[in-house]
Amino acid sequence: MRYGFTTGSCAAAAAKAAVQMIFGQEEIDKVTVATPSGTDYTAPVERVMLTKNEASCAVRKPDSDDPDVTAGMLICAKAVLHPGKAPCGNGNDKVRVIIEGGVGIGRVTRPGLDRPVGDWAINSVPRQMIEREVCSVADRYGYDGVIGIEISAPEGEEVAARTFNPTLGIEGGISIIGTSGIVEPMSTRAILDTIAVEIRQKRAMGEEILVVSPGNYGQTFMQEQYGYDLDRAVKCSNYIGGAIDAAVNAGFGRMLLVGHIGKLIKVSGGIMNTHSAEADCRMELMAAAAVKSSGRADIAASILDCVSTDEAYKLMLTAGIEKECFEYIMERIGYHLNKRAGIMQIACIVFSNKYGLLGKTDNAESMLKDASLL
Repeated sequence: MRYGFTTGSCAAAAAKAAVQMIFGQEEIDKVTVATPSGTDYTAPVERVMLTKNEASCAVRKPDSDDPDVTAGMLICAKAVLHPGKAPCGNGNDKVRVIIEGGVGIGRVTRPGLDRPVGDWAINSVPRQMIEREVCSVADRYGYDGVIGIEISAPEGEEVAARTFNPTLGIEGGISIIGTSGIVEPMSTRAILDTIAVEIRQKRAMGEEILVVSPGNYGQTFMQEQYGYDLDRAVKCSNYIGGAIDAAVNAGFGRMLLVGHIGKLIKVSGGIMNTHSAEADCRMELMAAAAVKSSGRADIAASILDCVSTDEAYKLMLTAGIEKECFEYIMERIGYHLNKRAGIMQIACIVFSNKYGLLGKTDNAESMLKDASLL
């Protein structure tokens, strides 16, 4: 299956190409950047404009086997040199990179996202990629001034209307996102088959307890809280129900699900495919828990205005109702997991990277201990 590259990788590539053309005073037709995943991305460069101290160009976001409304979009970068020494916040003591958004890039209007309210929706990892690539070129040419980078997307506002950005509180355009730099294909059948194969392999190797997690999000939490390496877990992406079915079919007697509240809160409503395209009722379920467990309709109303589960949890915490809320949430998660698992014993641990352990079913820690000893 075809992998793609994120808007963050495209922005970093366009920014690097623009800076390289200013210093070299020569147009280029391709550029290579390193992604956080370790995969290099070589991108064709389009729409070049070049003067002595300014350059702009575009990189077209490549298609992949992942359904993606941003595929084929132009991600543009304009670079401007501002001579004069300045401190750099990225480890380079000579060059300071100022990153801003332009046409088609959204602004954050609500709290709880990667960037503060009012900032351009250019996330942290893409910013780091842009800074690293721009500074590497500046170092090569011995430049010790400031470089301004403006990222834009001519079709961004139109495309953003077909994403969850308006709901999340990002207005005016798309987000520049990505943590690995690559877009992995998400064909449902292929992913479910891959998950099932890995689960069967675990069983064939003699494992009796299957630990499953949507991903490596929470690696540090699990290591520090329980001394458990989340790399050992089978990654199920959004397919909680499919992983449970595969575990039962493989003959596992016990399974432990470990994950972030942002995904697993959906399981409390019986949702077994947690992809946002299938269901995004996180705030509704958090609000329902607040009303059911504490009767606090005022907190529930505030939760419905939240963008993230961490923001919603903070409201519970401030009101002093988080304990009873998560006792109820974990009871509902346990109910739906057991309903799907049938005769297989199943347990769950839910965490937040910001707040740590939020809840666990009664048998979760003993199951994790047993799994760690195997």
